Amino acid sequence: MTDLVVRRLLIDLQPPFARDWCGGDAFSTAFFNALSMSFPFGEQFFIDAVRDAVATLPPEVQEQHKADVRGFIGQEATHRRIHSLFNNHLEKQGLVDRWTARASKRMELMEGADPRHALAVTAATEHFTAMFAEWLLAHPAVLDGAEPRLRTMWLWHSAEELEHKSVAFDIYRAAGGSDEWRTRWFRRVTMMFLGDLMRQTVDNLRQEKQLWKWSTWKSAARILLSRDGLLRGNLAGWRSYLRPDFHPMQQDSSLSTRWLADNRAQYTPVGAAPEAAAAR
Repeated sequence: MTDLVVRRLLIDLQPPFARDWCGGDAFSTAFFNALSMSFPFGEQFFIDAVRDAVATLPPEVQEQHKADVRGFIGQEATHRRIHSLFNNHLEKQGLVDRWTARASKRMELMEGADPRHALAVTAATEHFTAMFAEWLLAHPAVLDGAEPRLRTMWLWHSAEELEHKSVAFDIYRAAGGSDEWRTRWFRRVTMMFLGDLMRQTVDNLRQEKQLWKWSTWKSAARILLSRDGLLRGNLAGWRSYLRPDFHPMQQDSSLSTRWLADNRAQYTPVGAAPEAAAAR
């Protein structure tokens, strides 16, 4: 894995944006809004899961993973902060985040459990985000017409998700996590994550009075279910996680490398330490 660089995104998220910011497409807007609602809580959960699991490792093993963990925490903390700013605008627009409360209540059940359970959940969810990230970088036309700063935000986030996709997985392996737990949690996360995502998306559409429009579901079918759509096009990637020999680095990351190289003017490297400290 290349060194994980924490980047400060050079966009201003203080000014408000249009309710239909994703090119006027109701489904795309509601879908991305739903995803963003999950990130502040989710990213903090991932940070805590990795940090707690690393603390159980022998000192020499901790040292082997130190740089990757520091970079992972720094990037995820930055994502959490950026999406919190984005979500503040959604709240002002009247959208209600019901995902976070459900997820928080669910994760309370894991308190006191073996930290490898939370880490298995993190590794599974990181695979989902990596699949989504690669798909979005391969299909940036989904964001055609989107407000430029928000388009940049999503593509930057996607590029960094592909960069650190193996950190939680590698810590899970280092902690002695089994394939049985890993695949069992992946199946559970599949149901929980997709269920929560679609439930919040539908709720967003209902709040915007766009739920029962033909154009909304035509867009949903195109984005999710077309041959190279987000769900249908990632079935092979989903199955790959269930293989005993799976490793996240088997997934191509060239789109991430290319976007970061082509868009250096959109961010500045800041190092992991400040954001990692802020996540404590």
